Amino acid sequence: MSLLDYARILLRRGWIIVLLALIAAVSAYLLSRTITPVYRASQLILVQPSRNDLSLTESSQRLLNSYVVYLKSAARAQEIIDILNLDMLAGELEGAVTIQSSRDNLTIQIDVDLEEGLPVDQIAHEWGNLLVRYQETENQTRRQEDRIRALLPDGPDVSLLRPRPSLNALIGAAIGAILGIGIIFVLEFLESAIVRHRDDLERKLDLPVLAAIPERDK
Repeated sequence: MSLLDYARILLRRGWIIVLLALIAAVSAYLLSRTITPVYRASQLILVQPSRNDLSLTESSQRLLNSYVVYLKSAARAQEIIDILNLDMLAGELEGAVTIQSSRDNLTIQIDVDLEEGLPVDQIAHEWGNLLVRYQETENQTRRQEDRIRALLPDGPDVSLLRPRPSLNALIGAAIGAILGIGIIFVLEFLESAIVRHRDDLERKLDLPVLAAIPERDK
């Protein structure tokens, strides 16, 4: 079959594609609206050496991993629960937190993913403050020129993590359209063996039809 034949098939049965895409898009959108929203709060922590010295900068970079280990623990989660009076278990809160470090920028990012109704912004902010206070305590035993500061350059950014009804509707429409195309070609394959017109017979046998018996009137 040529591309023109495929285009004719899609044009003739295109309503199947449109219908399935529409059904899938509406279903995905409505299903998304029933899911409890989950929000993400991201708090950035800047690790700042007291002087631009190569050795002190390298020490700060090595400390980043230990900071992550310190922050990502059930003990820190329990501290946050106590500070904010949250009705959660430490393990539950710890599982909702992701902490990553960047050696290039000397930063640590705390991401808190929780359902709507929980103070994700306050949790992320207080979690960052834990490191700020911890480093302030550590600096008490160091000389001024050897100190490393941890500070919060800004408050947490809060965004909707899931669901995203519009995006899910687009994905559903695409899946529905693909399914519709598949159904169309399956139908064409099943009907290819059925002879309805003289053109079908000529195409199948590759021979011209010389005569045809007219349909008898009832």
